[in-house]
Amino acid sequence: MSEQPQIDPAGNTQQFRAFAQRNEPEAAPEKRSPVLMIAIALVVVVVIVAVAAYFVL
Repeated sequence: MSEQPQIDPAGNTQQFRAFAQRNEPEAAPEKRSPVLMIAIALVVVVVIVAVAAYFVL
């Protein structure tokens, strides 16, 4: 277990304000590959066409 004491940022108003106003870089959302999106769209279209053909015939 850690030997360092945990500092509560809500311990006093100054510490809390400093904690709340920190600017930490946010993790950038991962960009999905357009190939994956196209493949998923193609599968959805094929399924819709297959279901429509089944009901028509």
